[in-house]
Amino acid sequence: CLPANQERLANGKLATVQFHPSAQVVMTAGHDRSVSLFQVDGIKNPKIQSIYLESFPIYKARFSADGEQVIATGTHHKMFFVYDMMSGNIIPVEKVRGVDERFLKDFELSPDGSYMLLTGTSGYLHLLSMKTKELISTMKVNGRSTASAFTPDSSKIYTYSKEGEVFIWDVRSRKCLHKFEDEGCLEGKCIAVSKNNQYVACGSASGVVNLYTTDGCLKTTHPKPVKAIMNLVTSATCVTFNPTTEILAVASNETDEAVKLV
Repeated sequence: CLPANQERLANGKLATVQFHPSAQVVMTAGHDRSVSLFQVDGIKNPKIQSIYLESFPIYKARFSADGEQVIATGTHHKMFFVYDMMSGNIIPVEKVRGVDERFLKDFELSPDGSYMLLTGTSGYLHLLSMKTKELISTMKVNGRSTASAFTPDSSKIYTYSKEGEVFIWDVRSRKCLHKFEDEGCLEGKCIAVSKNNQYVACGSASGVVNLYTTDGCLKTTHPKPVKAIMNLVTSATCVTFNPTTEILAVASNETDEAVKLV
């Protein structure tokens, strides 16, 4: 296929590429301070539009679950932006009351469209209402949180700590239901839960990706991986399941072409 963004190649590093949840559209965003949308037809991939956020290199951008908004955080900013695609408005969220962080960078959106989870420093996790962008509650893990993932039904959150522990939270009560140690992990990097809620994948700095069953994760503090994927030689920085849970993609941004499909 042609490059998805061939009609407007970015002038800097791309931080985000994401398909729209329901339309044939792909979004790119990155360090050149812009968010671009392209119609994906595989033939021309025409550009739909680009928005420019002044002095705001983008760290991460995501479509909301209904596909009507784009949330974007910066590389060194306290604030974040909400782009309303229906009205075309760009809404800055300057300050979230109760969230006292120097930078807001990493976040996850719940699949049911209700929540936004901001990763803070020192193990703090801030749960926001997607509707109002207001703080609902703050949770805390031991050590430093490096990655989080919602379960497909949005009822639980798996948070991976830098120290290699995984905390399982109940979204309703915000209580920690369980925690387990990722086998052999020296430094946690990325985590994913499969769409059918059957598997959890944990990727570490050594490049090893451990695959667990969700049942195993909830029952014991030292679950045995169903499979340990050893193909990467640098840090696993991205793990993701395909929609039918038949393929797991593991990737490292530390070397060229370090993408494996399992």
